[in-house]
Amino acid sequence: MTARIGVVTFPGSLDDRDTQRAIRLAGAEPVALWHKDKDLKQVDAVVLCGGFSYGDYLRAGAIARFSPVMEPLIEQAKAGLPVLGICNGFQILTEAHLLPGAMLGNDHLHFICRDQKLRVENADTFWTSDFTAGQEISIPLKNMDGRYVADEYTLDKLEAEGRVAFRYLARGEAAHGYGNPNGSLRDIAGISNEAGNVVGLMPHPEHAVEPLIGTGRTDGLPFFTSILKKLVNA
Repeated sequence: MTARIGVVTFPGSLDDRDTQRAIRLAGAEPVALWHKDKDLKQVDAVVLCGGFSYGDYLRAGAIARFSPVMEPLIEQAKAGLPVLGICNGFQILTEAHLLPGAMLGNDHLHFICRDQKLRVENADTFWTSDFTAGQEISIPLKNMDGRYVADEYTLDKLEAEGRVAFRYLARGEAAHGYGNPNGSLRDIAGISNEAGNVVGLMPHPEHAVEPLIGTGRTDGLPFFTSILKKLVNA
């Protein structure tokens, strides 16, 4: 039986079709979910994709968090439903308190778009098991409000529990995708919840799943093959 992975579209979403394609390339069935849907159509996992939900006029993800689709998503995520939040989806997960911390404007106050080097810190989540801890990958990044912040207690807790999933690589030249692109505390690019079923990250793995487009690499595909294997073996 083919795994069904929902992709939520909010007003302003940019990357829902790209995400659906990535899911299809991984071997699962993408299921389109609209932000006003009041049920999740019995999907096996959900991706909150990137974009500018409601224009991000208040705070990135703050309005989207109150869309009707979020009520069943929050309930089911707390019960174990795998959820991946990419870029604006990461912002929505923090606003929904499925992940700790918050996303603020980039420290340099400019939109940034580039291929970004990351290090995989946790390869034991539902969405990262096809990576290896310490692996270095490159996937596209594009954000204006990508600066991850949290209080010191929360940051220490994330570190102690191994819940920092990805970190921006700090060596080399920024022109080649190295360095912290937005001022995120402790170079954090992605985190997970305690159970590992909810993961959020700022860069865009759905743009690095085919060698002929994007970075010319497929470093983003393991996000989608990871969850597929997890669902198949569940």
